[in-house]
Amino acid sequence: MPRIVVEVMPKPEILDPQGTAITHALGRLGFEGLGEVRQGKRFEVAVDAVDDATLARVREAAETLLSNPVIEDVVAVRAAD
Repeated sequence: MPRIVVEVMPKPEILDPQGTAITHALGRLGFEGLGEVRQGKRFEVAVDAVDDATLARVREAAETLLSNPVIEDVVAVRAAD
């Protein structure tokens, strides 16, 4: 069954304490040259078919249920690889 991937990230102006903790840990572990980390969420939704109408329905569901529109953005809705 085909799948659609939805990626949700905190809005840029929202603090991301988990991403900040990961950023600091990378430096402490010797991973130099890596920049700021932002942590988000990934969802995989099984669908009958991947077409424009289904992608639009999944985006609507993501904006309604899978994300908090006050603090998060749905940044990608695409067919799974």
